[in-house]
Amino acid sequence: MGKKLLITGFEPFGRETVNPSWEAVSRLEDRIGDMEITKLRLPVVFGRAAELTLEAARKLQPDFILCVGQAGNRAAVTPEVVAINLRDASMEDNAGNRPEDEPVIPGAPAAYFASIPVRGIVAALKEKEIPAALSYSAGAYVCNDLFYTLRHCYEGTHVRVGFIHVPYLPGQGDGKGPVMELRTMVQALGIAAETLKG
Repeated sequence: MGKKLLITGFEPFGRETVNPSWEAVSRLEDRIGDMEITKLRLPVVFGRAAELTLEAARKLQPDFILCVGQAGNRAAVTPEVVAINLRDASMEDNAGNRPEDEPVIPGAPAAYFASIPVRGIVAALKEKEIPAALSYSAGAYVCNDLFYTLRHCYEGTHVRVGFIHVPYLPGQGDGKGPVMELRTMVQALGIAAETLKG
């Protein structure tokens, strides 16, 4: 029986005009094997990104939710191991919010581990010679806010939730940091989707 994957990427933020997360997500096939793929573009706004994802998930009833974000200082595709209950922004989000030392969800647990096979994804990517590594911090910005909220909402259910960061595309940033070609990111996300099914 086919499974359903809801996969999200973000709009550009900061001084960037593109966001590699959405550029890669938007180019995925609508089916990967017997997995039905639904793509969603999210605003870089605390709270709102999670609200829109949960709204879409209520309609879709997916088996997996995989969120993708940009990590411009990284040279590899990095599945996140853990989400923390913290909002602490070093810059404003796209709605002008800049929370400092606030919980994502007051009174909720300090952290949740990803419920997707993060080590399996890294191994599958490395097998295809795509740079990949585990990450133990999704930061405290909107990416982590989304990841934490989804893990909290789906704790104890059959829905598996994860987050993957991808590097900058060529031409982003100051031109001196690590980058990855878009086709490689698209390939990586396709492999990650295949690996979700186990």
